[in-house]
Amino acid sequence: MPVAKLPFSKQLAYACGMIGWSIMTNIIIVMLPYFYLPPSNAGLMPLVPQLLVFGIFNIMSLIAASGRFIDAIFDPCIALLSDKSNNAKGRRIPFMKWAILPAVIFCTLTFYPPVKGESINNAIWLTSTLICFFMGATAYIIPYNALLPELADTAAEKVKLSSLQQVGFVIGIIISALVNNYADLVQHLIHTANRDMAVQYTICGLCVFAGLVMLVPVFAIDEKKYSNSVPSHLPLAAAIRLTFSNRNFKYYLISDFSYYMALSIISSGLLFFVTVLLRLPESMGGLLMGIMVLFSLTFYPLINYLSKRIGKKPIMLFSFGLLSLIFVAIFFLGKFPLSSTAQVYILVLSTSFPLASLGILPNAILAEIAQNDAKRTGENSEGMFFAVKYLFVKLGQTLGIALFAFLTVYGKDPGNDYGLRLNGICGFVLCLLALLFFSRFREQRGSEIK
Repeated sequence: MPVAKLPFSKQLAYACGMIGWSIMTNIIIVMLPYFYLPPSNAGLMPLVPQLLVFGIFNIMSLIAASGRFIDAIFDPCIALLSDKSNNAKGRRIPFMKWAILPAVIFCTLTFYPPVKGESINNAIWLTSTLICFFMGATAYIIPYNALLPELADTAAEKVKLSSLQQVGFVIGIIISALVNNYADLVQHLIHTANRDMAVQYTICGLCVFAGLVMLVPVFAIDEKKYSNSVPSHLPLAAAIRLTFSNRNFKYYLISDFSYYMALSIISSGLLFFVTVLLRLPESMGGLLMGIMVLFSLTFYPLINYLSKRIGKKPIMLFSFGLLSLIFVAIFFLGKFPLSSTAQVYILVLSTSFPLASLGILPNAILAEIAQNDAKRTGENSEGMFFAVKYLFVKLGQTLGIALFAFLTVYGKDPGNDYGLRLNGICGFVLCLLALLFFSRFREQRGSEIK
C-alpha cells in the first residue's frame, strides 16, 4: 500500500508524462511512412527507394523492424535495472529523467535525412536514428508505467490513474496528428514553398515540447513519498520466466500485441485513407484524429462505471469485435453510397469507443496482474511485466508499420489503391485474433473468477 495517497494534482502530473511520450511515438507512427514514402499527391518527395528485398519486403518494412528488434533486446534490460534499483530517489524516476534528452534528439533527427531525394543513405540514417530513439523512449516508458501499480492501491484507483494516463495518450495523439496542419502554418509564417522543411521544423518544435512535458512527473512526484516498493532480486532470465509463467498474462499479451498491430495500421494509414481512398485534403487527417480521440473522452466515465459493474473483460471483448467490423469498412472506403466526408466521420466516431476502452483498461488490468503476482511470489517485478508488455506493443506497432509499408507496394496512389484497402482485411483478422485470445483471460472480481 502506498505510503501516502497520490493527490489529484500529482495524478495529473503523472499523466503529463504520457502526453510527451505519446507525441513523439505517434509522430513516428503517423508521419514516418507518409514522410519517406509519400503518395503522389502529397507535395513531398520520396526519400527511400521502393526496393524489394527477397522479392517480398520493401526497405521501409525492414527499417522499422530492425529498429524495434534492437529496442526489444533493450526493454527487459531497462526493466531489470529499474526493478532492482536502490537509488535514494526511487526505482523509476531517475531512469525517466535521463531518458528524455536522447528521445527528443533522435526523434527530431529521424526526419532530417542527409540526402534530399531517394537514397540508400537515407535508409541507413533512418535505421540508426530510429534505434536510438526507441532506446531513449524505452528508458522512459518502462519505468513510467511500472509506477502505476505502485502509486495506485485499489482496482478502482488503478482504473482512474490509467484513465488519466490514457487522456494524456490521446492528447499526444491529437497533437501529433496535426503535424500537417502545423506545417501549413509554418509555411505561411516563413513564406516557403518547401513542404519538407515546414514538416521538419514542425516536428522539431513538437519534440522539444514533448520533452518539456515529460519532465513534469519527474519534478512533481516524490517517488519515495508515494510508493513503498521493494527492489526485486531476480536475475534477468528468472524475471522473464516469472512473467511468462502467469497464465492470464500470456493471453493478455497476445491480444494486446494483435490490437497494437491493428492500431498501427490505422495510425500509419490515416493520411493515406483520407487523401487517396476518399480524395479529401491531408489537413483533414489531423482534424479527424482530433475528433476521434476527443469524442473517445466522452466514453471514459461510462467505461469506468461499467468496469465496476460488469468487469473489464466484457468491455474488452465488445471493443475488439467492434474494431474488427470497422476494419472491414476501411476496405470499402470511397465505395459506399455516401459522401466521402460522411463516410470518414462515421468511421471516426465508431472508432471512439474501442479507442477509449482499449486505452484505459489494458494498463489497469496489467497493473492488477503484476500486483497479484507480487503477492503470490514475493517478488516486485512490476517493471518486467510492463517491459514484456511494451516489448510486444512495440513489436506490434513495428509489424503494423512494416505491414502497411509492405502493402503499399500493391498500390498507394489515387486510382491504384488496392494495397491500402488490403490493410482493412489485415486489421479485421488481427482484431478477431485479439478477441479470441482475450476470451480465454480469467478476470478476477473479488472471489469470482471469470
